Amino acid sequence: MINILHVVNSMDPVLGGVSKAVDTIATSLNSAVVNNDVVSSDDEEKDFISSSNLNIYALGKVNNSWSYNKLLVPWLLQNAHKYNYVIIHGLWLHNAYAVRKVLKKINNKAVRFFVMPHGMLDPYFQSAKDRRLKSIRNWVYWKLVQGRIVNEAHGVLFTCEEEMILARQSFSPYYPRAETVVGLGVESPPIYKESMGVSFFDACDFPKKRPYFLFLSRIHEKKGVDILLDAYENVVTNKFQDRLKVPMLVIAGPGIETNYGQSILERVNKSKLLKSNVFFPGMLSGESKWGAFYNCEAFVLPSHQENFGIANVEALACKKAILISNKINIHQEVNFSGAGFVSDDTVSGTESNLESWLALSNDEKIKKEDKAFLCFKEYFSIPSMISSWEGKVINKRF
Repeated sequence: MINILHVVNSMDPVLGGVSKAVDTIATSLNSAVVNNDVVSSDDEEKDFISSSNLNIYALGKVNNSWSYNKLLVPWLLQNAHKYNYVIIHGLWLHNAYAVRKVLKKINNKAVRFFVMPHGMLDPYFQSAKDRRLKSIRNWVYWKLVQGRIVNEAHGVLFTCEEEMILARQSFSPYYPRAETVVGLGVESPPIYKESMGVSFFDACDFPKKRPYFLFLSRIHEKKGVDILLDAYENVVTNKFQDRLKVPMLVIAGPGIETNYGQSILERVNKSKLLKSNVFFPGMLSGESKWGAFYNCEAFVLPSHQENFGIANVEALACKKAILISNKINIHQEVNFSGAGFVSDDTVSGTESNLESWLALSNDEKIKKEDKAFLCFKEYFSIPSMISSWEGKVINKRF
């Protein structure tokens, strides 16, 4: 039996991103010959712990900026030797520091440890204007702590090729012993039912016969919602005489109550065209979410930074082409597969994506949708991810 321990700050699904990825990876890799456990700083009485299919050692919730948990090092000292692989998920927090400290202390050469940064080495986070103080903090922390963890690990694991390439640009010294693209998978969506469409259209409350573009993500500046609105308005104004033929725009997700969200809402309300064509159904889940995917014309996300973007892959799995920016790290796989359109994270780039899709004939759109599903199957399905992990980590000697 091969035993793998995943060390993560939290498994709370509300946090999305890392917690969702760990759940997907660990659950998928569990088999008759591979056992996956998780240790996290969570309250063991939380529903997401008790209802999980995984064996999660929840050491108690913490509330400090470093996510320091005084129980983690003692727990690792007692248990780390039981595992063949210890995988640190995420950077900059106490969980990574604790793993390195313990493994150096026990000096057990049979235990291999890896770092999976989940996009946290992306140079965007060091260059974004609203992160200047954080970028300085990260640079100092890299020199003192984080760089040693990354460079001493037996390998750094990435979700896609672009993430691995970008990771080399952010910090120095950066010289990991090995770099490996292991991928990340998404479960196949449920088969479409009419009730999904009903649930979505009830939530969105707009004419069912009108096609629509779907944005499904946080309403946040990083996601490029403002440039999407500008691009959409420009395309509609310049390309359509009959406004009833215009695909509408659905912006679904949390965040409308934030300052940025309110500025987006104000932008829409000031434009007669946008006000009659843009809809905000809020956060969608369950049948309404799948109804939104299955019924959309295409999925659109002009994000300024995205490591993987589970919603992108869920759209592909629903046989929907995706119109994305080249700052989304899976853009190479999408481009190569012909599963959508990729352009710059600018107004003109987003316009180009929308116009490229609208210029297609119905037959060409169907071909794009078929390619979207093939892209999902080849790169982002659970079987594809399992095969990658088995070949590049579990069955490989480091």
